Amino acid sequence: MKPLHIDTNSKVPVYLQIVDSIMAAVRDGDLRRDEQIPSINEFSEQYLLSRGTVEKAYKELRDKKVILSVKGKGYFIYRTDVNMPLRVLLLFNKISNYKKQIYNAFVKTLGEGVFVDLHIHHSNVQLFDSLISNHLGDYDHYVIMPHFYEQPERVLQIIRQIPEQQLLLLDKDLPELGGRHAVVFQNFEKDIYEALYEALPSLKKYNSLVFVNPGNIMPYPPEIRKGFQYFCRMHDFNFSVMEDGLEMSAPVKAGQAFIVIEETDLVNLVKICRNNALAIGKDVGIVSYNETLLKEVLLDGITVISTDHEQMGITAAQMILEKGTERVKNPFKLILRNSL
Repeated sequence: MKPLHIDTNSKVPVYLQIVDSIMAAVRDGDLRRDEQIPSINEFSEQYLLSRGTVEKAYKELRDKKVILSVKGKGYFIYRTDVNMPLRVLLLFNKISNYKKQIYNAFVKTLGEGVFVDLHIHHSNVQLFDSLISNHLGDYDHYVIMPHFYEQPERVLQIIRQIPEQQLLLLDKDLPELGGRHAVVFQNFEKDIYEALYEALPSLKKYNSLVFVNPGNIMPYPPEIRKGFQYFCRMHDFNFSVMEDGLEMSAPVKAGQAFIVIEETDLVNLVKICRNNALAIGKDVGIVSYNETLLKEVLLDGITVISTDHEQMGITAAQMILEKGTERVKNPFKLILRNSL
């Protein structure tokens, strides 16, 4: 019998952790019918638990007919048809069209036998702490988008409460977390650099590049801006950063190409160009972040740099089903269209 994870500091009663762990081992095929498990005394000594706690857990397992007590021989697995679906806590930083793509692909790939509980932490460390602390031991897997912009050490402390084999980081890696856990991530700085480099022949038509930063109201990983700035310096582009988005009063001139993160800023830029008779793709270039169906048809096509959101959801689900612990970089691509 493989060692079980028992957390005596968890808010989940220890006897329930024992019950859940043994049932999960049966469900996963680690414990088979007629296989012997430790006696109450052996279990108590191995995990430094009181005999009463183990006895209470074994009684519940007997009541569920998961284990059977054979006089003079010990305890054996009796039932393997344990109706205990995988339980996944999915924590997104926000809801958007892109996050919906990830969620739909994730749930579809996991299949009907998995329960997925979605919560939004809004990059709020206190809310995140509450969501994790109140649900430790309640789920088989914790899938977290760790997009936080304050209290980084506190965030690491919170995440470290989760057993490594149950943790999957999604969208962003945290190398400083250490340990062996699953990750499906974007390399924001490298991804934007490589995508813009692929678009270099088209970008050279313009005199300067402008990065439209959404600002603190709708924060994005700062590595995106760093990658943009590094690209401009490496390829001798004049460049600037618009902080806090792009208002309708923004000065937009012929010869500029804009890298736009937020949809609202994209709409404003298109309106400004129309109001000033600036031809998009000729006078002004546009590169938008994150692919949508609308960008494929808007203005005969908006050039996009984007991760593959659907693939991210599929990969994360496959890693859970296959018990993977790899670090997987999600595909990122340039889709060159008429706006550039």
